[in-house]
Amino acid sequence: MAGNSLVERDDAWARAAAAGASARAGTGRWLLWGALPGMGRTALLEEAVRRETAGGSMEAVHLRCSREESRFPFAAVRQLFPEADDVPFAEQPAADEQRTFHRLLAHLARRVADRPALLAVDDVHLADRASRRWIGYLTRRLGNLPVLLLLTERSGSYPLALHESTGTAATLEPLNAPAVLRLARAHGHAADAEALDLCVRASAGHPVLLHALLRDLAGPAATGLATAGPATAGPAATGRAVPHYRAAIGDWLTSRADPLSRQACLTLSIAAESAPQEAGRDDIQDGTPDGIQDGTQHGTRDRDGADRPGRTLLTDPTHPRPHPRPGPPAESPGTAWAVRLFAEPLAREAALAVADPAELRSLRTRIARRLDERGAPARLVATHLLHVESPDEEWMIQSLEDAAEDALQAGRTTDAVPLLRHALTGPLAPDRRAALTLRLGALELPHSADAGIRRLRAALELACDEERAAIAPALGAALVARGRPATAIGVLHRESTATDCGELVRVLQSVAALIASHDAAEWRGAVAAMRDLAASAPPGLEPLACGLITEYEAGAGQLSAAEVLERVRPRLSAPVHPAIRTAWLGSAATLLQWADRLDEARALADSSLPAAPALPDLTDIGRQCLISIRAEAALMSGAFHRLVRENTPLLDACTGHGIRMPHVASMVALAHCELGRPGAARQVLHSLGGQGASSSWEWNEVRYARARLHAAEGNWQASLADHLACGSGQHARDFVSPVATPWRSGAALALVRLGSPARARELAEEELAHARVWGTPRTVGRALRACAAASGSRAGLELLEEAVSLLRPARAPVELVEALIDLGRARIAGGNGRKGRDLLDEAHALALRLLQPETPTTTDATRDATTDTAAAGTGRLVRAAQDALRAASARRTRPTTAGGAALTDAELRIVRLAVRGETNEQICAALHLARRTVETHLTHAYRKLGVTRRTQLTSRLAADVDTDAGGGAGGAVFVDFHDARA
Repeated sequence: MAGNSLVERDDAWARAAAAGASARAGTGRWLLWGALPGMGRTALLEEAVRRETAGGSMEAVHLRCSREESRFPFAAVRQLFPEADDVPFAEQPAADEQRTFHRLLAHLARRVADRPALLAVDDVHLADRASRRWIGYLTRRLGNLPVLLLLTERSGSYPLALHESTGTAATLEPLNAPAVLRLARAHGHAADAEALDLCVRASAGHPVLLHALLRDLAGPAATGLATAGPATAGPAATGRAVPHYRAAIGDWLTSRADPLSRQACLTLSIAAESAPQEAGRDDIQDGTPDGIQDGTQHGTRDRDGADRPGRTLLTDPTHPRPHPRPGPPAESPGTAWAVRLFAEPLAREAALAVADPAELRSLRTRIARRLDERGAPARLVATHLLHVESPDEEWMIQSLEDAAEDALQAGRTTDAVPLLRHALTGPLAPDRRAALTLRLGALELPHSADAGIRRLRAALELACDEERAAIAPALGAALVARGRPATAIGVLHRESTATDCGELVRVLQSVAALIASHDAAEWRGAVAAMRDLAASAPPGLEPLACGLITEYEAGAGQLSAAEVLERVRPRLSAPVHPAIRTAWLGSAATLLQWADRLDEARALADSSLPAAPALPDLTDIGRQCLISIRAEAALMSGAFHRLVRENTPLLDACTGHGIRMPHVASMVALAHCELGRPGAARQVLHSLGGQGASSSWEWNEVRYARARLHAAEGNWQASLADHLACGSGQHARDFVSPVATPWRSGAALALVRLGSPARARELAEEELAHARVWGTPRTVGRALRACAAASGSRAGLELLEEAVSLLRPARAPVELVEALIDLGRARIAGGNGRKGRDLLDEAHALALRLLQPETPTTTDATRDATTDTAAAGTGRLVRAAQDALRAASARRTRPTTAGGAALTDAELRIVRLAVRGETNEQICAALHLARRTVETHLTHAYRKLGVTRRTQLTSRLAADVDTDAGGGAGGAVFVDFHDARA
């Protein structure tokens, strides 16, 4: 151990040698070494004595001061002069003390007359005051004596009054990093870079700590060392126990350190523990009392003028002086070393482990209070208060609240939750406890639905009447998110009957009506109540009543998009009651989105929702609506990447915690499908589980999304079943319009694939009728495409042309690509290959464009680069366009020698109808061709196929012609019109 302590001490040897040479020459010198406990000052003193007295050149007189004798005057001096009988045993008046000092000096002079003496005084800071004063007296007279006075003291002690002209003071610095590494390598850790790094960090150059750590590293747990870096490494991180190291720090704090130094070390440990990971030295010291940073604080004065310690903690003055230096004190090396040591988790955990809980609570409270008084950021104050059980003062609770608010503003919801929980453990007035409980419930809800609902119920019980009117809608929204709308409606109805305030009753009725859209049985009654309310509602409540009525009438097919916009837009600038503001915005955004005013709907959502990845407040039913609107507007505009990026954090946070967000999950699943990720789409929908008996509109969206996924995979029977189930759910709510879930067109396309064109035409035409009432290009174009697929005639081509002409100027990219693909196939099938291929090329280019992120940031681009490259060839629409282009290329390059492959497209269509038993007259009607044209094509076909009779066509065509109707798997659905008529 002595070897560790004496490394890097060349400067100390040189100073001692120079002072010894001077003393032996007759000019005495003093040399004071200050060091932190355990830094090796005793070992250094003993080695210096050995060197300077080698060969008998000086007489060595040892003196080791102790705390036990420090209360007795002249106890230390008596060790230097054991033969003197006149050393007093009590404090003396100043004049008498001076005479005693003079006698002792004369005694020393006689003693060194024949041989120089080396007086070695260890731990002079523990000497009694009278002996300290005599040592100061001696240094003023050393110049004429052959005496070397070597002293050691613990850094941070109040300074001796030593005369500067006869000596000097030096600080024993901690071992530097190269010295630590050299010692660690000498102990067999040369090849272990992690162990070497740990030695440098966890010892901070302290020999005792380094020695203890090297013993731990050499023990049975020496394998598997895996440090995690300076900010996070601790016993758990290193994967080992460090008993010797922990014992060394514990012994230091319990046995060696004085109360002030102990408090300083614990304070530094607390400050470092509570500082954020990215905190540097300034952040740690912001959490410590001023005495630690300043290194000195004036206390009382001794008779010799030296300061007694006030809050002098871990100070290490390089040049002790009789009087403090003027101006603000500089930070001491001891303070810097302690900050560095206790920033290491191994050290601070060991220090805090030996502290009494009451002591830690007192220190944490003191630090937090001081920070609060100095105006430190609330987050720094709160990090200390989190460790104080039951904050019982107003400033504590306010600091926790402020820190929680700051965390929420910065999007750190998970940081705000423990702060509010801790604030609730303190004494609070009922109204304040209710407000904090409401806020906490909103934050807990996404991560634990049941916990959030319990918080909100507790807040409702604590609140007064006015506050209950604010908390009840929050509880209702939470219950909706939990999938219990009927319970939510019951809560609001109960609260509305419990208050006598007519305005509050109307507010609760309005919110209950919005929630009723999640329950088919309640929805009609809620709309009827809104009709009554709208007739007499005050201006601030009328917009929401109007919006809900308009939603019902639009869904029932009673209004056009233009009529809806005439109702909504003027009310957007009207004053709205603050309690229903987000609910009204949710209703208005819904109607704007249905009317294809996607930018306006998105703007309303953005005005009330935080940017991802921050989680929105799910205790606001209006914000729940706006979340859904933002997601569906992104899907409708083709912003698939943005949709996934904005909503995946919310789904991830809610999954497995009781909140399923069915509509948002449906939108994310459909976006994954469009991006060519069917597995991810299925996984998102699978995470929802079953809907049970829920009749919420959100589960109709889920059914529709599942139907779309089945269609993309070519599972037409399952697609039809889900489309029809969606339709049944919508009919239960009187929702017949295709503005939200165009299930009829989807079912029609599935029926065409399943060989039921008649039923397909009925559904498609029914949807087209409702779409024309609504009047937006998206709904009409989508319905026209379904009608075209089911028509099986020349009219189908015309319907597709109308659909494309409507969709081109509209912002409906998915519907436009699907219509372009169908129209391109139809034109190619009709013999116009060039125009058909141009349309397919256009569709392919648009589909590729949809796969690119929407104005990504650098981070987004980096994250999505690999995904985009992969999706460019696998997106649903891209794949459908590519399949259609390949089919078109195959038709164009078909050889024309003989057999079925030699038939033209027109001949092939006529032959197929003839094979199915159609007469020439029926073929003319189906294809709108003259009889002469049909007969000519049949004549040419007979010759190419080598047949003479109509009955031979079936076997010959089966051998030579592929009769598959074609169509892109999983892409836009277009079936050969003439196959569809069969």
